[in-house]
Amino acid sequence: MNSSGPAYPLASLYVGDLHPDVTEAMLYQKFSPAGQIMSIRVCRDVITRRSLGYAYINFQQPADAECALDTMNYEVIKGHPIRIMWSQRDPGLRKSGVGNIFIKNMDESIDNKALYDTFSAFGNILSCKVVCDENGSKGYGFVHFETQEAANRAIETMNGMLLNDRKVFVGHFKSRKEREAEFGAKAMEFTNVYIKNFGEDIDREKLKSIFSEFGKTLSVCVMTDERGRSRGFGFVNFENHGDARRAVTEMNGKELNGRVLYVGRAQKRLERQGELKRKFEQIKQERIQRYQGVNLYVKNLDDGIDDEKLRKEFAPYGTITSAKVMTDGGHSRGFGFVCFSSPEEATKAVTEMNGRIVISPAHHRFSVSIVDRVRKKRFSVQCTGDSRTVDPRTAVAVPFVQ
Repeated sequence: MNSSGPAYPLASLYVGDLHPDVTEAMLYQKFSPAGQIMSIRVCRDVITRRSLGYAYINFQQPADAECALDTMNYEVIKGHPIRIMWSQRDPGLRKSGVGNIFIKNMDESIDNKALYDTFSAFGNILSCKVVCDENGSKGYGFVHFETQEAANRAIETMNGMLLNDRKVFVGHFKSRKEREAEFGAKAMEFTNVYIKNFGEDIDREKLKSIFSEFGKTLSVCVMTDERGRSRGFGFVNFENHGDARRAVTEMNGKELNGRVLYVGRAQKRLERQGELKRKFEQIKQERIQRYQGVNLYVKNLDDGIDDEKLRKEFAPYGTITSAKVMTDGGHSRGFGFVCFSSPEEATKAVTEMNGRIVISPAHHRFSVSIVDRVRKKRFSVQCTGDSRTVDPRTAVAVPFVQ
C-alpha cells in the first residue's frame, strides 16, 4: 500500500474507464471484498440515463479504500481495464498543475497500468492516463502526483530513460495557455515561408530568384504532382527571420503573372489543425452567446403535442426560430425546446406559459424555463460538484441497487 499517502477521511474513490454496461451492482460485487461500502454511484446522463463511464465509491474506512486502490487498479470489468483514483475534492489542486508531468515518445504497448507501475515509485499518484484514440495509444500521457517534489524526482530520474526500448521525454505539464504563449513566441521568429497560388510556369529556380531578393535562402521547394507538374504552392526557408518577415510583408497579395499570391509563415499540420480548432471553438462560443437567454426548455408535454403544436402554443409571444419535441422511436419523450429571436420574447413566454394547463385528454400543465449554461450542464452530467465525494444519503444504497 501507499502508506505514505495522505489521509482521505471520506474514503471516496473515483473509478473511470468503465464499460457503458457496468452497473452499481457489478461494482459492489467487485469492490466489496476490500471492505464495507457505504455507497456507490455510476454517473449517468440525466436524460438518456446512459453511463458516462465513471463512478464514485464510498468506503466506511479509508484503509479499505486504500486497499482497493492498491490491489484493484486496472483490473478488467466487461473487457475494460478500470482506472481508480482518490476522489479529489479540491478542484483547485486538479487545475493548478502542481505535481503534474507530461510523458511523450512512449511505446504503444505502454498502457495506463504500465505507466502507473513505472511512476508510482516516486510518490503518491492522484491520476494517471495514457492518451488514446480509436487505434490505441497516441504515445503520450500524464501523471499527476500529490506533491511537486514527487514530480521533480520523476522528471530527474525518468527523462531520457528507455521504456520498452524507446527514449521518453518527461517534463513538467504546461497548460494550453502556457504552450500557446511559448509557441507564439517561437512562431514570431519564423524563417520558413509558405507561398501558394502561383502558376505552373513558376519552378524552383524562378521561385528562388524571386525570393532571394529579400535575403539568403537555405532551401526552396515547389510541390509537384506524380507527373512532376507544379501544384501551385511551395516553401522558401530563409537564413534570417527578418528576411522571411520582409518577404511576407512585401509579397503577400502581390500579383505574379496574373495571379494574386498568398505568402505567409509556414505552419506545421498540427499547428494548422490547432488554429482551425480554435476558430471553430470561437464560432461555437459566439453562437452560444447569440442564443443565450432565448432557448426555452418545455417539459410535461402531452404525447399528442408535436413540433407544430408546440410552435403554435408559443407563437403569440414572439418570433420563433425553432420548436422541437424530443422523440425516441417516433414517440414523444415528454419534453422539448422552443427558441425565440430575443431574450425579451423568451422571458415573456416563460411568464405566460409556465404552469399553464394545455387543453388535451390529460390536461397537462406545462413547465417552462430558460435554458441557461448551468441548466445545460445539469442536463448532460448528473454527478457534479460535491457529488465527487458522494453523500451516502443521496447515493444509491448498497447492497440495494436501483
